Amino acid sequence: MRAHPLTGPDIADAAAAEAAAEALGTDGQPGAPAAGQAASEASAVSGFGRQVRAGRELLARPLTPYYLLLGIMALLLLLGLVMVLSTGSIRNLANGQSPYSDFFKQLTGVVVGIPRAWLAARSSPRLFRAAAYPLVAIAAIGLALTLISGVGQTQNGATRWIDIGPITFQPSEVAKLALVIWGADLLARKEKLGLLADWRHMLVPLMPGAGLLAMLVMAGDDLGTTFVLVLIFLTLLWVAGAPGRVFVLMLILMGLVLVLLAVTSPYRVERLTSFLNDNTTTVTPQNYQAVHGRIALGSGGLFGVGLGASGAKWGYVPEDWSDFIFAIIGEELGLVGTLCVTALYGALAYAGLRVARRAEDTFTRLAASAITAWIVLQAVVNMGAVIGVLPITGVPLPLVSEGLSSVLVTMVALGMLMSFARREPGAREALAARGPGLAAHVRSWLGPGRRR
Repeated sequence: MRAHPLTGPDIADAAAAEAAAEALGTDGQPGAPAAGQAASEASAVSGFGRQVRAGRELLARPLTPYYLLLGIMALLLLLGLVMVLSTGSIRNLANGQSPYSDFFKQLTGVVVGIPRAWLAARSSPRLFRAAAYPLVAIAAIGLALTLISGVGQTQNGATRWIDIGPITFQPSEVAKLALVIWGADLLARKEKLGLLADWRHMLVPLMPGAGLLAMLVMAGDDLGTTFVLVLIFLTLLWVAGAPGRVFVLMLILMGLVLVLLAVTSPYRVERLTSFLNDNTTTVTPQNYQAVHGRIALGSGGLFGVGLGASGAKWGYVPEDWSDFIFAIIGEELGLVGTLCVTALYGALAYAGLRVARRAEDTFTRLAASAITAWIVLQAVVNMGAVIGVLPITGVPLPLVSEGLSSVLVTMVALGMLMSFARREPGAREALAARGPGLAAHVRSWLGPGRRR
């Protein structure tokens, strides 16, 4: 008979059994108290080992990333609605509007975005790839329209929006998704042709295309979105396997371009200087937002002052409904609340990177990596600016900050990730074993063949 090596769980169970045996005397009566304590400790170790194994088995299931992405999106959207209601109501009242005006606008974005995310989650990668060039064209045309006087809308010195009837839309958000899909499709086609062995094929036409979108965004004075586009471009290069020297060269070049763009604007120079000096004792117009954002964070303590009870949102923290909504989360929900939000983005990073790692085709791997980097790093940049470890760039907190365009596009991007997760090895079998979903039951109930 062949002997099998003992595994970690077997050793733990054996230790528990041995401790229990030692705890009993030859007559079967309980032994010394120390022996009983040893048996209890061994049993606790064994139980902890089983819990760890159960957790690992749960994470290893094929549909775990899909449900993680779905749950994270739902929680962040719910948090965003609550915080927009809390912060936006003050601004609405100051402008003579209904206190629920911003909340209903955000709710409209969520309601409109849910079916689009659902459709994206059930679409195939071929459909996404077919939309690559149309999306780039829509993004470029939309960005160009923002530069036309009378069409583009300017807020806080930046021209980022165009009016579409009663809705104000931000084409730069579409540019993020367009660059992800177009760049992933382009590099996947080149890999299929065996062209990526030459690093020049990685950069042309990807780099000029990304540069065009970035220049159009920057023409509207939106450095934050330009930075996100650069992150997407670098992620695509990295995952595609760009040589180390080429990637480092691109990293340095993109960094120099961003610094050059920052120092060519007087108010950005003042913000950058204020960040480097880190002078929080003297409040100036340049560091006013940063200082009061940190005051709001510190005022929340461990558990916060309670939802709706923030004092900083009464005009002390500029853009508290958008770029600095994380400061109000810290004040109203405390350190525990901010750590929970951070953990949600961390779990999103895990799910997205697992989908990318297990992808069976190049397009899925590239697109999943770029979407994950875009959403997670944008959240890191936003939270880092609020807590004072990064300069303020004006990017929203994904799915939480107020912004119809940002919410819609981010939901579609997460729907794409869920679509990729449903195609992970073993996921199709798990979905088939689960049986028909709610939508199928509703269709069968409403079907013409139903007999009453």
